[in-house]
Amino acid sequence: MSLNPTVAKVTDRIVERSRKTRGAYLDRMRAAAEAGPARAHLTCGNQAHAYAAMGEDKAALAEGRAPNIGIVTAYNDMLSAHQPFERFPELIRDVARKAGATAQVAGGVPAMCDGVTQGQAGMELSLFSRDVIAMAASVALSHNCFDTSLYLGVCDKIVPGLVMAAACFSHLPAVFLPAGPMPSGIPNDEKAKVRQQFAAGEVDRARLMEAEMASYHGAGTCTFYGTANSNQMLMEFMGLHLPGASFVNPNTPLRDALTAAGVRRALEITALGNEYTPAGEVLDERAFVNGMVGLMATGGSTNLVLHLPAMARAAGIALALEDFAELSDVVPLLAKVYPNGLADVNHFHAAGGLGYMIGELLEAGLLHPDTRTVAGGGLELYTREPKLKGGDVVWEDGARESLNEKVLRPASDPFQPTGGLRQLQGSLGQAVIKVSAVAPERHVIEAKARVFHDQASVKDAFKAGEFTEDTIVVVRFQGPGANGMPELHGLTPVLSVLQERGLKVALVTDGRMSGASGKVPAAIHVSPEAVAGGMIAKLKDGDLLRVDAVAGTLDVLTEGVAERAPVIADLGPSHFGIGRELFAAFRGSVGPSTEGACSVL
Repeated sequence: MSLNPTVAKVTDRIVERSRKTRGAYLDRMRAAAEAGPARAHLTCGNQAHAYAAMGEDKAALAEGRAPNIGIVTAYNDMLSAHQPFERFPELIRDVARKAGATAQVAGGVPAMCDGVTQGQAGMELSLFSRDVIAMAASVALSHNCFDTSLYLGVCDKIVPGLVMAAACFSHLPAVFLPAGPMPSGIPNDEKAKVRQQFAAGEVDRARLMEAEMASYHGAGTCTFYGTANSNQMLMEFMGLHLPGASFVNPNTPLRDALTAAGVRRALEITALGNEYTPAGEVLDERAFVNGMVGLMATGGSTNLVLHLPAMARAAGIALALEDFAELSDVVPLLAKVYPNGLADVNHFHAAGGLGYMIGELLEAGLLHPDTRTVAGGGLELYTREPKLKGGDVVWEDGARESLNEKVLRPASDPFQPTGGLRQLQGSLGQAVIKVSAVAPERHVIEAKARVFHDQASVKDAFKAGEFTEDTIVVVRFQGPGANGMPELHGLTPVLSVLQERGLKVALVTDGRMSGASGKVPAAIHVSPEAVAGGMIAKLKDGDLLRVDAVAGTLDVLTEGVAERAPVIADLGPSHFGIGRELFAAFRGSVGPSTEGACSVL
């Protein structure tokens, strides 16, 4: 199948837009590669410090003839998705020794859980933690002792930050090792119903806690299709995982075997061998287009609209919102995974998963088949699925038909003919809306505005019974420059209740919504943000707004708004406490959300 003309056009535009920055990036990568293995340039004293505690691996490290793996880990045991990584370093070292190589934990990076910080002050550090992770991983690898790298991370900001670091160490191969999703808990629709009942005062906190604990109940990634699982999809579509690695449950024989296979592959693709595969060549324009296509086809997290441009920028590539919008127009929605449907990622994986989906998209000409991948070939390898035979992983042909068309459909009969994300542009600025879970009759909302400066005030107004007519809720001063752009996921139950009462409601904000947001139309990432004097800072209660996901517009219909002076909010309470004072430099230097809200590149 020939490449879809829109996919080709978008790719060519990205290549042209990035020509200068990508060329300079590749020149730097080649210069680093030509310098040879980094350890060869370290003094004896440098190396002695690096190897002092390595026990039985000391001799091999000192000789410097076999590859040394640098492990960057986001392990902690507060994140269920990252707790399984506790076992990984020893497993990796053992596999490396058996291959005649060595491995060292180069460093750890922070990994915060948005599920823990939702609605809390700590959420205001969440987005910036991505850039901190990129910096921390770079510090870890700056010791220059490594021939290849393994990255252990799963969740929301962790994978994007690690990819940014891998791109900056472009001459090193980079293999990402996931931990896998936890087994399925209570049905997602049941969990959502209890949340809405609690918001409406129909059940008590004990019932809410019971439902939450039955949903988040063990080691592994949360099973809904939010940002963490969108990250895992992305790593497979972009060729940084081994094929089929994303959604195998933790602490199973196949999971461990895939980890071991990832170690062996990381050793095979160093500059010391014949299959040198530097990260900078895997992370090219086609890989990022494939990632965007995967995002549309799966109805993935809106957070990736922020993270993909930041990751690409680290590799010298410039993405724009128009790229997402044009790809969305031609990529069909092939999956229905909660919050877009009732199934979770375990059901999706069982139905055929990413291997089936990649095969369908390749057949439809919607993916670049010839990208470089850590698996050693093009994207066709990612239509295969791993099997455990004799203790080792073998890859066999994956599903060619969906095993559950309520969850996963062929490209010829999709859930929707276009992708799940839309770009909005108009007199209020630019924004993004996710419509894959929004009913068609709610794709256009025209109503009066109620304006708030935080989500707590929205909840207070709801409890006071103030929402009695169709309303567009505006929550401003939530952008990256104001308070770090926290997710406003806590609004979902409130707005859902209003919607179920028969009101037409929508959200307009310069903040973020979780990858778990769904059925309520939400125009998010509004740019310019309020703190920069954007139009959203000039709105008042009662202004007539229109959110139109069909036409792709976001407008204020009340006359004279542009002539108003922007409101200036007291942001002091968001700038101190829980470490927020340490992030003033990030708030002061961050770029617009349309460019990834990046503060370090």
